[in-house]
Amino acid sequence: MRANTQFQNTLGLNLLSPDQLEELHLASLEVLDTVGVRVHEEKALDMLRREGARVNGDHVYIPAWMVQQALAVAPCRIPIGNRKGERSMFLEKGRVYFGTGSDTQFTFDIYDGLHRQTVKQDVANAAKIADGLEEVDFVMSLGIASDMPIKTSFLHQFEAMVLNTIKPIVYTADNRQDVANIIEMAEIVAGSPEALAANPFLILYAEPSSPLQHSQTAVEKLLLCAERRLPVIYIPTVMLGATGPVTSAGALIVAIAEVLSGLVIHQLKAKGAPFIFGGSAPPMDMKTSICSYGAPEAILNDAAMITMSRYYDLPVFCTAGCSDAQVFDQQAGLEAGFSMLLLGLAGGNLIHDLGYIGAGMTSSMGMLVLCNETAGMVRQVLKGIEISPSTLALELIKKVGPGGHFLTEDHTLEHFREHLHFPELLNRFNYERWKEAGSVAFGQRANEKAREVLENHLVEELPTDIADGVREITARRDSALKG
Repeated sequence: MRANTQFQNTLGLNLLSPDQLEELHLASLEVLDTVGVRVHEEKALDMLRREGARVNGDHVYIPAWMVQQALAVAPCRIPIGNRKGERSMFLEKGRVYFGTGSDTQFTFDIYDGLHRQTVKQDVANAAKIADGLEEVDFVMSLGIASDMPIKTSFLHQFEAMVLNTIKPIVYTADNRQDVANIIEMAEIVAGSPEALAANPFLILYAEPSSPLQHSQTAVEKLLLCAERRLPVIYIPTVMLGATGPVTSAGALIVAIAEVLSGLVIHQLKAKGAPFIFGGSAPPMDMKTSICSYGAPEAILNDAAMITMSRYYDLPVFCTAGCSDAQVFDQQAGLEAGFSMLLLGLAGGNLIHDLGYIGAGMTSSMGMLVLCNETAGMVRQVLKGIEISPSTLALELIKKVGPGGHFLTEDHTLEHFREHLHFPELLNRFNYERWKEAGSVAFGQRANEKAREVLENHLVEELPTDIADGVREITARRDSALKG
């Protein structure tokens, strides 16, 4: 197990009191029972009707006892492997992991700095860079493969990722067929369907349609993952003042109701199948109408959803490391650092969107490197302060006494690597040393680091026959669509 998967220790952010958690939960149950949700998938409607929900056309009213049954059987802990079959993430209380953003339309070219549409090679490059960054734990498709056929672009994106990183992958898909093909690729890599289900290295990202709707494609993907017993994230798309109430409490009720109704459908299909609570409720900026990724309300609501996930004893997925800034600048660094620290303190299991700028529209490899540095700092903070005979160092203090120093003491040599954080790119020189080193600002160092990783990091390659098998699935789907 990697050292940076430690539990949250002495520090934490408990945003909601037990009474507030209970009130949000009960209000969400009231919404499900009296307002209901729309479900646009016939098999799910039949299942819900048969198991006790009140169904009127596509309108479903879910009683509280059905929610409680689903919560009782959903797993509180989901181990996730990597491409090599090693367990590398444990989605459970106290474990914090960081990963990239997903499906950006644009990128800043890593070499000439031009803002352009993303292509499949950008997805591969981002996966390779993330693979080489120590503090990045999982990978999402940091770009859309716009140069590939639109109906198979998600397959091309998964192919580009799985061939260029050994780290766990969170993937997106347009429909059930996409998910089926991506699972087929993953089964080739894992060796068999049974091996993949026993130690999955991929997680589907899926969404309801806010407010309070489950589309046919979303439910079909949810049911397929349940059937295969492969993990799925179900994350609401509530925006304050747009697809949800403008108040955080009201928006949280809509978001919770959407996730809980998705959980009911999922667990009715396969009890105990791995389900990850999604946490997000950003605001729509009333001046610009964008969905703001950097707003403090977005971070606050993410932290609230993390707290709710602990109340439900479910693993959670949330958003940080992103910015509304249109370039990799001071605003980008401010918003990324603020969000990563707060959601780390809140205890988010899967914290995604590292490398996102432009309100979710653009990827920046320099931003990803900054977030890698930030994740290291956040993990140092989450360690808290160890109080033990060794760290109290009373005998050493007595030995050195007033006016002495500790630099040459054995205790310092034995403990400094464990108790001090050493950033790779942050400047800690004085002004003269910084000038002598070239007066290079952090943004330039981050972009240089991204290029260095892309050019020199070696990703452990899949065996040729397995890599060819993965590519064949994408090629077969492309060919079938042409025919």
